[in-house]
Amino acid sequence: MNDIITFYHTLGLQHVEIVCCLAINHNIVISERTLRRKLAELGLYRRKIFTDVSLVTKFIEENIRTHGQLHGYKWMYLKCLQSNLVVTQETVRQLLQIIDPIGVEFRSRRRLERRQYRNKGPNFLWHIDSYDKLKPFGICINGCIDGFSRHIMWLKAGINSSDPKIIGGYYLETLKLIYGFPQTIRCDLGTENGIVERIQRSLATNAVNSTIIRTLPPFLYGTSPANQRIEAWWSILRKQHAQFWMNVFHKLKDDGFFSGSFLDKALIQFCFLKIIQEELDTVVIEWNTHKISGSKNSVCPRGRPFIIYHMPQLFGTKNYLCQLPRQPVDMFDEHCTFFNNIPCDEDVYQLAAIVMDEERLTIAKEPSSTIHLYLNLRSKMLNMIHE
Repeated sequence: MNDIITFYHTLGLQHVEIVCCLAINHNIVISERTLRRKLAELGLYRRKIFTDVSLVTKFIEENIRTHGQLHGYKWMYLKCLQSNLVVTQETVRQLLQIIDPIGVEFRSRRRLERRQYRNKGPNFLWHIDSYDKLKPFGICINGCIDGFSRHIMWLKAGINSSDPKIIGGYYLETLKLIYGFPQTIRCDLGTENGIVERIQRSLATNAVNSTIIRTLPPFLYGTSPANQRIEAWWSILRKQHAQFWMNVFHKLKDDGFFSGSFLDKALIQFCFLKIIQEELDTVVIEWNTHKISGSKNSVCPRGRPFIIYHMPQLFGTKNYLCQLPRQPVDMFDEHCTFFNNIPCDEDVYQLAAIVMDEERLTIAKEPSSTIHLYLNLRSKMLNMIHE
C-alpha cells in the first residue's frame, strides 16, 4: 500500500483524491487522517521540509531550456511535484517571474475563447484528430481525448498520420489497455480514420452489452469545428510543448539545415521522434493529473482528468465504457500497423546506424545534443551522396 500511496502523492493528487483512488481502484479504505499519518511515516510532505530553493531554481532553469519554457506556473508546479520537489505554488510563480520574465509576460497576454460543450460521462464520446504543425518536418502527431473528462487516451508521434492502419493501431492498443471501447467516436472527415471506423462499428455490433440504449451512432464524421474538444486541446499542446519544437525545426530550416527533402525528414524522424514521444508521454501524465479550473460557461466537471475519468460516480455520472466482444480483438491486428522501433525509412535508418557506429556517435537524450546529432548525420550522409 505504501508504494501506491507514494505513486498517487507523486502525481500531485490531494489527500481526498488519494483516499478516493485507494477505495475505488484498489479496495483500500482508509481515512484522510490515516493517510496523513502514513504520508508522514513515508516522509512525504507538501507544506514542510521544502526542497532547497536552489534545487528548484535549477530544475526550472533546465525545463526552460526545453519545451518547459512554454509552461505557466501551475503546470510548472505540477512538474516540480512529480519530480519529488517539495515547493509551494507561489514559490514557483515567483521563480518563474525572476527566471523567465519575458515568458511570463507573453503567456499573460493569451486569452482562450471556449464554446459550450456537453457530454454524458467518461467513454461516452471520444474525439480523434491529428496535429499537423510538425508534419512539414516529418513528425506526425495523433491524439484522442475523452470528451467528458478531458482525459487523454493516447498521444502519439509517428512518421505518418494519413495511414488508416497507423491510426487504427493507436486505437486498438488503447482498447486492449482499458479492456473496452467508447460508445461513440468523433473524427474529422478523411480516409485516415477508415480502419478506426470499421473496428468501432464491428465492436458496437458485437458488444457484450449491446442492449445499451444509444443516443449517438458508434462513429461520427464531422468538420473540425464539430470536433471541438480535441481541436481546443491542440492549442494547449502547442503552448505547453509543440511550439518549442516548431521553433527548433524552423531555425534549422532558416539556417539552411533543413530543405524538406526525403533525407532531411527521415533524419529528423531518426533523431527527434523518440525524444518527442517521451516528452508527449510526460505531457499526457501532467495533463491528466493537473486540475482543471471551473468556468462559468462550462457544463463539464472541474477537477483532474484522471480522477474524473476513473471515478465518474464522484461527479454524478457513470462510466459508459462498452465491454469488448467475447472473441479476441487480436483479430483486428492484421488491419493495423504498430510501432516497430524503426522511427524512419528503413534504408535511412540502417545508413544512419552505420555512420553513428563509424563516428562513435550516440543517440542524444536532450534537445541541444539531438540537434548536433542531426547536423552531424546530415553532413556525413550528404557528403556520401555527393561523392
